[in-house]
Amino acid sequence: MTLWRTVRNEARAEATYPPEGQIIDVDGVSVHAVVMGQGPNVVLLHGSSGNTRDMTFALAPILAENYRVIVFDRPGLGYSDSFNPDGETLEEQADILQKAAAQLGADKPIVAGQSYGGSVSLAWAVTRPDNLSALVLIAPAAIPWETPLDGFNKLASTQVGNALALPLITAFVPEWYVEQALDKVFAPQIAPEGYADHFGPGLTIRRASMHANAKQRANLLNEVHALQPRYAEIDVPTEIVHGTADTTVGLGWHSERLIEQIPGAELIELPDIGHMPQVVAAPEVAAAIDRAARRAGLR
Repeated sequence: MTLWRTVRNEARAEATYPPEGQIIDVDGVSVHAVVMGQGPNVVLLHGSSGNTRDMTFALAPILAENYRVIVFDRPGLGYSDSFNPDGETLEEQADILQKAAAQLGADKPIVAGQSYGGSVSLAWAVTRPDNLSALVLIAPAAIPWETPLDGFNKLASTQVGNALALPLITAFVPEWYVEQALDKVFAPQIAPEGYADHFGPGLTIRRASMHANAKQRANLLNEVHALQPRYAEIDVPTEIVHGTADTTVGLGWHSERLIEQIPGAELIELPDIGHMPQVVAAPEVAAAIDRAARRAGLR
C-alpha cells in the first residue's frame, strides 16, 4: 500500500507540475533550465528543498524585463539529476551549473543564489572566477554555524531513512500540510497567495528529492568551513541582500560577517523581511541585481 501510494503521488506531482523549461545534457547529467527575457545574462539558484518555480513565481519575471534570465534546478532537485551518491558538493554543483550556463550561451553571467543557493553561488565565485561577471547573495548560508543538523535531514540523508521513512512521507503526508509548513519558511511573512499552487509541494516530497536535499544539507557545514577562507579571493562586484527578521539564516551571523570578508561587497538589509526575499521582496532583490550589473558595466 505504501509503495503504491508513493508511486502514485510522485506521478501525480510530476504530471501536475511538469518541467517549466528545457532539459539539457551536461557531461551526461540532465539539468533542468528555464530561460526567459533578453539582455545581460543572470543565473538564479534556489535554496534547499526548492526548484525553479521558487524563482519563477516573482523574481524571474521582473528580471526578464531587462535581462536574459536562466533559472536552474540544482542537482537532485526539481528535474535535475543527482549524480553523487554521497550528496553533490557545493563545488560540484557550481561546476555543472556553470557548464550548463555556458552551454546556454552565458559564459560570464551575473550569479544570484538564495540560502543554500547562495552557498553554491559563493563556490561558483571562488572556484570559477572567470565564469561570472557579478555575484548577488540572497540570505546566504555563508559562515560556519554551531547548531546541529535537524533530526529529519539527519535521518533522510541515510540509506535507512531513504528506504523506510521517506516513502511514508511521500505516501501519506498531504500537500496541504506541506503548504502550511511553507509559512514557517516565510516567517514572519506567510507564503503569498498562489505561491504553493505555483511551487508544487508534491515535487518537494518525492523520495529522491528529499534524499538528495538531505545529503546536501548534511554535508553543508563542513563544506562552508572549507570554503570560507577563500571568500577574500572574490573580485567581482558583490551585492548581499538579507532580511532583518530572518531566523533561518540569521543576518547578524551570516551576511554581517560575510560583508567583511569579500572585498568591496555591499549589504542591503531589508527591514522586517524573513528568509524568502526573492518572493516577498522581489523588486528589492531585482534592484540589487541591477546594482551589481551596473557595477560590472553591464547596464
